[in-house]
Amino acid sequence: MPHAQSPHTTELPETAVQLNHTAVYASDRQLSAEFIAAILGLEVGAPFGPFLPVDLGNGVTLDYYEMRDEPIQSQHYAFLVPDGRFDAMIDRLEAVGVTYYADPAHTDPGRINNLFGGRGVYFDDPDGHNMEIMTRPYVRP
Repeated sequence: MPHAQSPHTTELPETAVQLNHTAVYASDRQLSAEFIAAILGLEVGAPFGPFLPVDLGNGVTLDYYEMRDEPIQSQHYAFLVPDGRFDAMIDRLEAVGVTYYADPAHTDPGRINNLFGGRGVYFDDPDGHNMEIMTRPYVRP
């Protein structure tokens, strides 16, 4: 008799390891989750314990966790986005007055890079996390 699986169980190939979720520290989890969801054209999910999730649609969730009593250390989050949705994301950044940059050091404002034959930009979220949207993945050696 075959082994029954729970509806929440997914069998992965024996060699597969996938990122499922990551905690994103924020001084205001609602503000930060709504910000990235709005820019990426996504929805903020229902609270899950102390976390406020943003489902990226590929099995990975950003779980925003509020830390009001400590400074937030900036992290880098890169999002591979469909080329057909990139311009709308740039429009949303401009609509909310967020400067985007062609480079991760934020020295080339208002410009889009063309790394690896795609388009990409970097921008800060409300807590200073260095967010990146790109239409082509990095080519690694």
